[in-house]
Order: sequence, then structure tokens, then C-alpha cells
Amino acid sequence: MENEKALKDIVKTRYAQIAEQGKAENASSCCGATTPSNKVYNIMMDDYTGTDGYVEDADLGLGCGLPTAFAQISKGDTVIDLGSGAGNDCFVARHETGPEGKVIGIDFTPAMINKARENAEKLGLNNVEFREGDIDAMPVNDNVADVIVSNCVLNLVPNKEKVINEIYRVLKPGGHFSISDIVLVGDLPGALRADAEMYAGCVAGAIQKADYLQHIQDAGFTSVTVQKEKTISIPDDILEKYLSSAEIEAFTSGETGIFSITVYAEKPGDKPTKRKVKLADVQSGCNPKSGCC
Repeated sequence: MENEKALKDIVKTRYAQIAEQGKAENASSCCGATTPSNKVYNIMMDDYTGTDGYVEDADLGLGCGLPTAFAQISKGDTVIDLGSGAGNDCFVARHETGPEGKVIGIDFTPAMINKARENAEKLGLNNVEFREGDIDAMPVNDNVADVIVSNCVLNLVPNKEKVINEIYRVLKPGGHFSISDIVLVGDLPGALRADAEMYAGCVAGAIQKADYLQHIQDAGFTSVTVQKEKTISIPDDILEKYLSSAEIEAFTSGETGIFSITVYAEKPGDKPTKRKVKLADVQSGCNPKSGCC
């Protein structure tokens, strides 16, 4: 396909348009980037309805999992969401980390950043921040985050290894991530791999599942675990744009699989313990380090 910069430009342009599309249109296509299917709704996304912290206006139907449900976020954590879109996963994470924590969303599409900031202002949240930037060169210092989440975004970045190394840099020692993404088992047909629309649609940019997990291990992460896996089926009326009837039959009946996986991994080190000092302890002169309370 194109070079790395050209691919990023394609994704940025397409996701500026997607920011203005409705959830139904996005969810019935490949990550909002392809023509919607008239046969299937919710091709990739999982349903957030009923999730604590869910904000309907921030849900553009672009995800392929529920990483925040697996992320083991604690009160007071600093959480970073990669490819934060309109802010949906950030607001769910903020419910978990509470007002004493901090949530940072990073996205390189200005239209998405603006939409997310508008949603945060409507909610009156002062500990949710959205920063414009690339997730393979995060506008964040080293060792900042307790938890990193991401929902169907790494597959859009040409250099996956660079992003994974950035995640390692930004996490605190003992921190962890939970990321939902699209991966492959077997090779996609050439017409799908070569099409920019399918790249922006989270499919052509996906890499082999084994390679994806190996990149995480190579970066130095431990306790690498697939928390959830589900099969992604691309409807025939989308595939017909790229493949003949015979090619569709061979593709759908062969050994190639497209999957959404949610992966957990930890950065080695001791996670700092968070202990709150109660007001009653301060008033009584109790020193928490002495074990009196």
C-alpha cells in the first residue's frame, strides 16, 4: 500500500469524516470507514449499554471490544486511552478511577479531539483531558500511567512495534494495559490488503495474531494474556466491492480468520500502593505509616 505517512493521512482524513457520522452508520460498516452493510449491524463493536460511566453522545460505534471492562482500573489511577475518539472509553474509565484519578485521551484527529472535549465539558469533568497527538509518539512523559486502554486503534497505525514500545515507556513500573484490537490468522486476499478504505476500516492494517502477541513480549511486557476473543465476519455486500463471488467463497470458507482480541499485559516492577489518609486520622494525629489506623 502507501508509505507510513500516507497511511496516517488517509486515516486522519477518514476519521475526521467519521466524527460527524452517526453511530448506526459506523457500527454497520468496518469501523465507520466502509460503505455500511445492509445485512449486518454491529459488525465489530461490543454493546456498551448499561456500562457504568457510558455516555451515549461519546459512543460513535467504532470499537471492537470493551477494554475498560477488563482493565482492572482502581480508584485514583491515571489512565490513558489511545485513540480516544469522542471520549467514550475515557468516560467509562473515569467512572472507575473516580474524581481522585486522572484520565488522558490521545487522538491525532482534531475533529475527534474537539468532539471529546465538548462531551467532557457537558459532563463537567475536570479530571478528563484530551491531547492531540500520535499514539506512536505520545505527548506524555515517561512512567505516567497506571493503566492504558485502547479500543480498535493499534491496527490503524503502520508501525505497531513503535506504539507498543511507547506504551511500555509511558506506563509506570507495575502498570498494565488492556487493549482491544483486530488481528488475523492467515493472509487476507490481496484486494483487501491493498485498499485504503479497508485499511481505515481496521481490517487491512491488522497483523497476524501471533506477531501481535510477540511484539508485546519483545517490548518487555509480562503476563501477556488474551482476555477475550471473538470472530469478526465481514458481510458479503462489503466484500463484493473487492472480491469476485468465487474469491468471497474461498475467503469465507478457508482458513483465514479475522478476530477481535482483548489483550492484557504488565510492565515489570512494583506497582505503587495507594493509601488514603482519613480526615479522622489527621485530626487525631495518627500517622498512617505507624500502623495505628
